[in-house]
Amino acid sequence: MNRRKGIVLVIIGAVFWGIGGTVAKKLFQQYQIDVDWLVTTRLLIAGLLLLAIQYFKKDRSQILGVWKNGKIAIQLIIFGVLGMLAVQYTYMASIKHGNAAVATLLQYLAPVMIILYLIVRKQTTLTSRDLLTVSLALIGSFLLLTNGSISQLSVPVLAIAWGVLSGVALAFYTLFAIPLLKQYDSLVIVGWAMIIGGFLLSFVHPPWQMDYKNLTLEAILYLVFIIIFGSMIAFWFYIESLQSLPPKESSLLGSIEPLAAVLTTIFWLKEPFGFFQWLGTACIIGMILLLALNKESSSKTSQPPDNKEPLRVS
Repeated sequence: MNRRKGIVLVIIGAVFWGIGGTVAKKLFQQYQIDVDWLVTTRLLIAGLLLLAIQYFKKDRSQILGVWKNGKIAIQLIIFGVLGMLAVQYTYMASIKHGNAAVATLLQYLAPVMIILYLIVRKQTTLTSRDLLTVSLALIGSFLLLTNGSISQLSVPVLAIAWGVLSGVALAFYTLFAIPLLKQYDSLVIVGWAMIIGGFLLSFVHPPWQMDYKNLTLEAILYLVFIIIFGSMIAFWFYIESLQSLPPKESSLLGSIEPLAAVLTTIFWLKEPFGFFQWLGTACIIGMILLLALNKESSSKTSQPPDNKEPLRVS
C-alpha cells in the first residue's frame, strides 16, 4: 500500500509540474500577466504554504532554527537568490517568449550540465553512459529548437536563451542544496528559499501592484492552480513519494513532467509541434530516463542510504 501511495503521489506531482508551466503560458498569452509579478506571487505564497506544512506536520523548531547558524543562513540566502529565484524566473521567462514544452525540456539539460561540472572537477569519470546522455541531450535540443531545419529556429532566440539559463540555474540549485538538506528538512530549505526569492523580486515588481479588477474568474483559477498545485502540492507530493519509493523509481516517474508540458502545450494551447520536434522530445526524455537509472546505481556506491534526493522545481 505504501508503494502504491508513493507511485500515485510522484505521478500527480510530476503532472502538476508540467501542467503548471502550460497554465502560466496561458496567463501570459490571454491575460498579459507580467512574469515578474507571477514569479513574485508564486514564490511568496508557495513558500509560506510549505513552511505552514512544516509547522503543522514536522519539526516546527527548524523553521526559525535554520537562521541561528550564521554560515547556514548565508548559504540559504545564496540558495534563495541564485538557486530558487533564478530557476523560477528563467523558466517563466522562457515560457513567456516561447512555450512551456520547450522551456521544460531545455531546463532538463541541467543533469547534463551537472555531469560535465563533476567531470571537470574530477569528482567523477566520463563513461559511455555519459557520452550517450550528452549526445541525446544535444541532438534532442537541436531537433526541438530547429524542427530539423538549420535555416531557422522553431522558437524565438530569447526563449532559447532563458531556457538554457534555466538549466544552468537548476544545475546550481541541485548541487548547492545538498549540504543544506543534510542538516534541515527539505520543506524548511525550499520554503525559506521561495520566500527569500519572492521578497527580493518584490522590489522589482511588488505583488500588490496588479490590476486585480481586470482578472476574470478563469484567470484567478489559473493563478490558484499554479501556486497551489503547480508549486506547493507538486513539490510536497514528490518529497512524500520518497518515503515509500527509492530515488530511482521516483526520478523515473518524475520524467512524466516534460511529457505533460508537451502534451498540454499541443492539445490545450493548440501550438504546432513538428515531427522532428517529437523526435527531439523523445531524445530528451530518453536522456532523463538514462540519468535516473544511472543516479540510483551511483548512489548505492557513493552516497549513504539517507534517501535524500536533489530538489525538483518547475
